[in-house]
Amino acid sequence: MAEVLLSTDKLVKRFGGLLATDNVSIEVRAGEIHALIGPNGAGKTTLVGQLTGNLAPDSGHIRFAGRDVTKLPAHARVQLGLGRSFQITSVLREFTALDNVALAVQAHAGHSFRFLADARREASLRGPARRGLEAVSLGARADVPASALSHGEQRQLEMAMALAGEPKVLLLDEPMAGMGTEESQRLVGFLRSLKQRCGMLLIEHDMEAVFALADRITVLVYGRVLASGTPEEIRTNAEVLQAYLGKAA
Repeated sequence: MAEVLLSTDKLVKRFGGLLATDNVSIEVRAGEIHALIGPNGAGKTTLVGQLTGNLAPDSGHIRFAGRDVTKLPAHARVQLGLGRSFQITSVLREFTALDNVALAVQAHAGHSFRFLADARREASLRGPARRGLEAVSLGARADVPASALSHGEQRQLEMAMALAGEPKVLLLDEPMAGMGTEESQRLVGFLRSLKQRCGMLLIEHDMEAVFALADRITVLVYGRVLASGTPEEIRTNAEVLQAYLGKAA
């Protein structure tokens, strides 16, 4: 059994009378992609907010990198090795692909943040940044402004930025959003290749991508875990079929 890198134990989060996460327990193990799926309003975004430290749970615990991080702030979790890609692409569009990754390397290395001047000159930043771009198949696009990259390439660039911190776990928030079929297929192949570098929690509405990538899947409905298991177990679960996948039980 692979090492548990990130786990929650009975997480509860309320917003007034709304129970957004209802005793949610989930694990992300080394070398696996764990997909989190569910309809809009199921609590996925709220759960991710608690994992990253942007939301404090009302009760329950979060463990990461061998310690209880429930009360740890977001930046401290990043330093421990929690990386994230966002639902809306968050790259600096006016800077080149290489500049974007160099800045991410600079931030994770704890350099004094003299911003772009350092990142554009320092070999200690440029070298890792170029290797990061090569890792996501963007080496040939290093000097292209991020604004000129395709949507899929911007997603790959964001991955390179997230990987600059050498995360133990990477939270992927709808990485396929807005992609065409060809771009999605390329990203699926890339994410599959990352499994030996870090564990991943994948939040995604593209069920084809989820079933192609996931080692395990957890289904959230109305803030609670409806089912958790292998893709085949989820695909054939009568409750999941009825509540989310849109098929008769």
